[in-house]
Amino acid sequence: MAAARIDTVRLGTDGPQVGVQGLGCMGMSEFYGDTDEAAARETLETALGAGVTLFDTADMYGIGANEEFLAPFVAAHRDEITLATKFANERRREDPTYRAIRNDPPYIRQAVDASLRRLGVDVIDLYYMHRRDPRIPLAESVGAMGELVAAGKVRHLGLSEVTGAELREAHAVHPIAAVQSEWSLFSRDVERSVVGAAAELGVAFVPYSPLGRGFLTGSFQDAASDLAAGDMRRNQPRFTGENARRNADLLEPVRRIAKAHDATPGQIALAWVHSRARVHGLPVVPIPGTRRASRVLENVAAASLVLDDAELAELEPIAGQVVGDRYPDMSTTSAARE
Repeated sequence: MAAARIDTVRLGTDGPQVGVQGLGCMGMSEFYGDTDEAAARETLETALGAGVTLFDTADMYGIGANEEFLAPFVAAHRDEITLATKFANERRREDPTYRAIRNDPPYIRQAVDASLRRLGVDVIDLYYMHRRDPRIPLAESVGAMGELVAAGKVRHLGLSEVTGAELREAHAVHPIAAVQSEWSLFSRDVERSVVGAAAELGVAFVPYSPLGRGFLTGSFQDAASDLAAGDMRRNQPRFTGENARRNADLLEPVRRIAKAHDATPGQIALAWVHSRARVHGLPVVPIPGTRRASRVLENVAAASLVLDDAELAELEPIAGQVVGDRYPDMSTTSAARE
């Protein structure tokens, strides 16, 4: 398939108009092994040239390093892009093993100022709560986020890994433009409540890891043997050992459909995610991550690939057969609070 410039869609009822596919930038700084910075910068430029305008980062990626990495690109293209970042996963450079979830208003105010400084901007287009701390009333957290909008530091609000009930509660405090959670052929727990709530409220859905962290593309079969020692996927239950072997067998229909379309398995997986927009009646803007320009063009081409009803039916059972959780600790995900 040849890549073409993608269409656009609006995030939320009054949010920004963005390319119907975004770019997740996390792996350019951490988690997936070493990065070639020059190649990563070429990837950013290639994505923008193909119509990708939503660029997604977070303050915890590289403990701030990913935001700093993006700053020159943002400065060169500020009026062309929609910049999304996140708070809540607290990390410390002096102790890289430290992890905490913070939703308290003082921390939110501190976090946004730090992100603005690292990104070199006056305002963040889309600011997400990355993870939910149930100990802090949601109204307090979203109220503090709303104050950032009033102060001109943030344009629109987003939430990540929330339930449908939490999305409704938050939206009643301040309009939410987008909700972000993992959604793919392998991960469909979001369909239990939050997808329906988003459709009802006019909130866009931004699926992260729409390619199953690369597993759906066939780029690796067992993380423990195929990926570098520092790669986070080596610690994710569904990608190693017997789980990986059983899950790899589930990809046969993906490969078969890809061959029929003269496409790659990754393009079929992304086309399935894009099809969720018409199935569920809401804007869907997946943010596959990559560090290679060629992969961006491959991913963008999938936005125009339409799967027919028979193909969708063939792919339908896959998620229900996947073995292994998304994370070794699922306690901070929306699935744990459903």
